[in-house]
Amino acid sequence: MTEYRIEEDTLGKVKVPKKALWGPQTERSRHNFPTGPLMPVEVIRALINIKLAAATVNQVQQTLTPEKARLIEKASRQLLSLNDSQLMADFPLHVYQTGSGTQTNMNVNEVIANLCGQLDSKLTILPNDDVNHSQSSNDTFPTAMNIAATLAVLKLKPQVEHLIAVLAKKQEQYWDVVKIGRTHLQDATPITFGQEISGWVSALTHDLHFLDETSQTLLEVPIGGTAVGTGLNTTPDFASAMVAELSTAYGLPFKTQNQFYGLANHSGITATHGAVRTLAADLLKIANDIRFLASGPRAGYGELSIPANEPGSSIMPGKVNPTQAEAMTMAATRVMGNDTTIEVAASQGNFEMNVYKPVIIFSFLESVELLTGIMTNFTDKMVAGITVNQDRMKQLVDNSLMTVTALSPHIGYHKAAEIAQKAHQDGTKLKVAALALGYVTADDFDKWMKPINMTNNDRK
Repeated sequence: MTEYRIEEDTLGKVKVPKKALWGPQTERSRHNFPTGPLMPVEVIRALINIKLAAATVNQVQQTLTPEKARLIEKASRQLLSLNDSQLMADFPLHVYQTGSGTQTNMNVNEVIANLCGQLDSKLTILPNDDVNHSQSSNDTFPTAMNIAATLAVLKLKPQVEHLIAVLAKKQEQYWDVVKIGRTHLQDATPITFGQEISGWVSALTHDLHFLDETSQTLLEVPIGGTAVGTGLNTTPDFASAMVAELSTAYGLPFKTQNQFYGLANHSGITATHGAVRTLAADLLKIANDIRFLASGPRAGYGELSIPANEPGSSIMPGKVNPTQAEAMTMAATRVMGNDTTIEVAASQGNFEMNVYKPVIIFSFLESVELLTGIMTNFTDKMVAGITVNQDRMKQLVDNSLMTVTALSPHIGYHKAAEIAQKAHQDGTKLKVAALALGYVTADDFDKWMKPINMTNNDRK
């Protein structure tokens, strides 16, 4: 049987597992909110770093004794040195709890305080009065949200850059390979595969720019606002000192903001996730384009071949499926769902504080970490291995009716349309129909109907 110790908070006595570093408020939350995923480790680490910074600032400002500050710093650093699984053993609380994240903030306060007791039994460190000194859950938790979100985006961006780089090589490799273009899922005029890829590269490059621009807002943090943004129980320069300390710790240019805004709104996270959602939308389209162009191998478009990473069927021998594309498209839909969650949650909460904070940051981190992981394999196990079936591309171009567009400047739109309609009705190629109608000579047809010339592929 589990052994317990008795601890006490403002509501009374609580039985806490004897070996646990957490205290009574954490234990109450464990039983009151037992459902759903755990609070992300990235948020826990950010909160510990905030406690570490606060201890340093409070000591400098002489609102906390050097002995207490140094002990809190030591305990915080010890926790931060643990790997994720070791660290999370003492942070058992779930995302679906109080909307301010108060219980997770107290979980961190209690763990640090109790670890201080193990490190130095002669000096009493209290969760609220010492570890949480000059702070409130209402400003520490949103600050931790922005820190965690910033770090997540910094991990995502290199994966976008990697995919862009791999696609750019394919763009150059296949710049002169002509294929049929398609609009409305119908045949259109020719394009080169390199040109098609260049559109993907440009979309992702824009997405990277959007991420860069919106994520700058995450560097604004509301620490120092305490309960409602007024900074009650802090020194006048506590916020600026905390921002300086956190900037040094992370090597990032954090800055203060309007603290009333910082507690009540999460516009930066909402806007940045909008850029993540836009990236997901573009990735979904690229993944779909690739898997449709690779459909077949004999009953589909068949213009591309993709790597065979695993057997594709439990019943059909030799089948290969576009599994990396499927994983990417599923991830993209999840991100889109998370965007709705964040958008709705960010609009809620009354007056001085948004009270949907845990679900906002959980959804944000899930989206970013999901795309970060999926993009690695999507790029390396699928995109990098794409090859072109050039004979199939040429066959489709040669049989296309829409190359007739090249005749329009010479014989007019209506005569060109008549040639296309006759070829379609007769089941012949355009040249046969054009000569039968007498609208062009064979030499003129051959001169004007050069698919590579229709792509303007010299315009890079």
